[in-house]
Amino acid sequence: MNAFELHQPKDLASAATLAGGGGDLRFLAGGQSILASMKLGLASPDAMIDLSLIPDMKAITVAGGVVKIGAMAKHADVAANADVKKAIPALADLAGGIGDRQVRNMGTIGGSLANSDPAACYPAAALGLGAMIHTNKRNIAADSFFLGLYETALDAGEIITAVSFPVPEKAAYVKFKNSASRFALVGVFVSKGAQGVRVAVTGAASCAFRATALETALANSWTAAACNAVKMSADNLNGDLHASAEYRAHLIPVIAGRAAAAAK
Repeated sequence: MNAFELHQPKDLASAATLAGGGGDLRFLAGGQSILASMKLGLASPDAMIDLSLIPDMKAITVAGGVVKIGAMAKHADVAANADVKKAIPALADLAGGIGDRQVRNMGTIGGSLANSDPAACYPAAALGLGAMIHTNKRNIAADSFFLGLYETALDAGEIITAVSFPVPEKAAYVKFKNSASRFALVGVFVSKGAQGVRVAVTGAASCAFRATALETALANSWTAAACNAVKMSADNLNGDLHASAEYRAHLIPVIAGRAAAAAK
């Protein structure tokens, strides 16, 4: 790992100013992705901007039919929060199934969304619940946020501050995971609520995406059988040593059916 300068701003304005200072600067949230990349020599930033000392970025609130989670809230905090468990149990379950204990106690929701790993769980929740991603500059609908492999709609220097999840009538998340990393080979988040039926898939393509054919199927019949009747194309899906694109295409409706059956 190369040497780098560490900044620890106490407010968002200072963090944004530092980010605009030039050079290769990266934000440090939980560090579970960027630090591993640096150890492998895949990233060598000149400086890191630690967001952990900025106040009010870890708060979790439930009010007016919305669960709002601060960007620096850790996965373990979301999983253990009684209000989240009551309002959106699927979201708490998802957070509790991310990585291992180390990752859950260090990784953050904001870091996960900003990183947009193709197999991360939180992007599926954001799309599957129709979340709104708040930054220090604007609000971005989840449907417009994930653009490609590790690519999001965030501008340079833009900081995620919180994420708002509308409380659905019912929802569930199920993933077919890599037994070693616990990343999703295919993960599917399903929900039914004021925004209609939403089905989001992670682990299968360059970034999380909505499966509209499955949404239509579940809108017509909220059953596993309805999902299993949908045939997903393998075009543009990931194929690697863990699973071919065709296998992932097969898994998506199967996992969606299991999620529909588990939804509450």
